[in-house]
Amino acid sequence: MYTCSKQFEGFPCCHRQPSHPGHCHFVHGYSRSFTCWFGASALDGYGFVVDFSSLKQLRQQLAEQFDHTFLANANDPLLAEWQRLHDLGALNLRVMPNVGMEASAYWVWERANELLYQRDGGRSWCWQVEARENRKNAACWQARPSWAASA
Repeated sequence: MYTCSKQFEGFPCCHRQPSHPGHCHFVHGYSRSFTCWFGASALDGYGFVVDFSSLKQLRQQLAEQFDHTFLANANDPLLAEWQRLHDLGALNLRVMPNVGMEASAYWVWERANELLYQRDGGRSWCWQVEARENRKNAACWQARPSWAASA
């Protein structure tokens, strides 16, 4: 398998983990970054696993989800209040099943693979995403999409 990686950075957002017993239940934020690792069993016509210039749509999806946004868990007991503040223009709300870095890595992995499959029909795939909240802390999701298993 050929591999390459691409880093996407500069996505300041905030979130909270409402059921956490410690300080993580308070609203806090990071400037998130994501590193995607791509694989392919064959290179494209230009000799690339993934042409990085073709990832503008993925970067746009990351910006829409994470750039100056407030991330809320779908089961947050204050979700109605966050929605009210969003409606008032006080925050830019995004609701996710889980706003943690591990789940965010999975979210990015899904978006990357949707894009790659639509574009390449399975020639290339994303096999790992690292979601980083700062230089000390990161979380990863790693898996080959089912359609890439035979590649």
